[in-house]
Amino acid sequence: MKNNIRVERAILRVTQQQLAEMIGVSRQTVNAIEADKYVPSTVLALKIAKVCSKKVEDVFFLEDTD
Repeated sequence: MKNNIRVERAILRVTQQQLAEMIGVSRQTVNAIEADKYVPSTVLALKIAKVCSKKVEDVFFLEDTD
């Protein structure tokens, strides 16, 4: 699964730390999600999408191999 979190953060002008605080996780978790090293839970994906004012499908998307 890929994501557009880095782009969405840039649009919102927030750091990884600020996003992490908004969704209740560590900065390292946000970093791992952005780097495609960690797939967030459904709840966490929904929180991220809500902060970005986007649908989950606009932030996260499947690759052909998923």
